Amino acid sequence: MTTPYVLVLYYSRHGATREMALQVARGVERAGLEARIRTVPAVSADCEATAPSVPEQGATYATLDDLAQCAGLVMGSPTRYGNMAAALKYFLDGTNSLWLSGALSGKPAAVFTSTASLHGGQETTLLSMMLPLLHHGMLIAGLPYSESALLETKGGGTPYGASHHAGTDGKRPLDEHETALCRALGLRVAEAAQRLALPLRGRA
Repeated sequence: MTTPYVLVLYYSRHGATREMALQVARGVERAGLEARIRTVPAVSADCEATAPSVPEQGATYATLDDLAQCAGLVMGSPTRYGNMAAALKYFLDGTNSLWLSGALSGKPAAVFTSTASLHGGQETTLLSMMLPLLHHGMLIAGLPYSESALLETKGGGTPYGASHHAGTDGKRPLDEHETALCRALGLRVAEAAQRLALPLRGRA
């Protein structure tokens, strides 16, 4: 039996979403669960795959087993015209076997995103990311307004999930409120995963 973990799955082009993933992972670990950080390869127009099977830097690529065995999922993507990046969508499109088996049904999930402009489609991107998770039967967790950073933020932050305003050059660092909300999101999913597992332990 594997140790329970929350999968922090992301795609990042310039590093902002990756940094959010690291902060989400800190929130997961604060709850006492392992955070398994994974990414997905970029989608290429080449007819043949040219990317290495192992990334040159950062997290390793996610597998369907990473997803199937997780106790919870926190998924992140930069915005692409108000939608998730194609690379993450491509990975999710390949999860039909998990949908058929119901492997993700009843597990908690949450989403996060980063945008170049402050009003660059953060909320629609977060909502678009929820759709396939709902089809998988996952239980979506957002951010409640009891998180003071959600009321105080001057950058990213939504009740639908954590967000970050990276600036037009993609180099604006996470501010204190965005960081706090990323960690709160990870903590929230990890705690939900623990609570959902209690009835299962009781029947064991």
